[in-house]
Amino acid sequence: MAKNVVVFGAAGQLGVELVQILKDRGYTVHPFNRASVDITNLGLLEQTLGQLDPAVVVNAAAYNQVDVAEQEPQAAYAANGLGVRNLAIACRQLDSLLVHFSTDYVFDGLLGRAYVEDDRTHPLGAYAVSKLAGELYAQAYLENPLIIRTSGVFGPGGLRTARGNFVELMLRLAQSGQPIRVVEDHVASPTYAPALAKCTIDLMESPHRGIFHAGGGEAISWFAFAKKIFQAAGLTPELRPTNEREYRTAARRPKYSALANARLADSGLASMPSLDSALAAYMTERARYK
Repeated sequence: MAKNVVVFGAAGQLGVELVQILKDRGYTVHPFNRASVDITNLGLLEQTLGQLDPAVVVNAAAYNQVDVAEQEPQAAYAANGLGVRNLAIACRQLDSLLVHFSTDYVFDGLLGRAYVEDDRTHPLGAYAVSKLAGELYAQAYLENPLIIRTSGVFGPGGLRTARGNFVELMLRLAQSGQPIRVVEDHVASPTYAPALAKCTIDLMESPHRGIFHAGGGEAISWFAFAKKIFQAAGLTPELRPTNEREYRTAARRPKYSALANARLADSGLASMPSLDSALAAYMTERARYK
């Protein structure tokens, strides 16, 4: 595979890991954030990619403010839907591979088990609709895009991003001395960003294309995840369970959106690490960032 790769969303907690691993593997990486190239601007996107002629375009850029999207669905759709359409058009012109990240939120969470790649999608809100639209645009304009659905991404890069991640939120709340309430009736697959980045590049370098799930490998409630975070950090704050009825949000969220990495398991590539080992690695890397 040619060694010229463009990464959008390069400043995010997944993007920084993608850029580092790609460089470590000898790729020439061209990282962009929204301030430098906005993927909703098709003309600028075509000009930029035309000049670089990349073999691969990786899209880790996203509008991911789930609740705010209910008030501004157009902004979410522009970034997550039409922005991916623009990328797909540009990649088709250049014969570049598009690697795009999607989400467990394309499902409604009513299945009662972890979702596999072939399960029926049914988004519940504006953000989720926009992410499914991105998947469909990639598949409509390109013969063989690589679409990776993931869940609850956390990585040390979150220490340097404005919105952080769930781990940092819990650690920050633990310092307040107040009881912490976390929902126990919503289940996901929290995913370690460095492991996701490695998995993505392994898939990119393989002949596999289409939709892959790359969740953290463990179905767990957000309450139970919070308990694991505090155990890994050696903290003992007062943690109380709550539920969807008590903790209302603007956007509907899937109650059981854990991902089963079925195609990844069949591909022969390395599996995702356990959540306990991912949290241990996170805490080690976090100490280096501080």
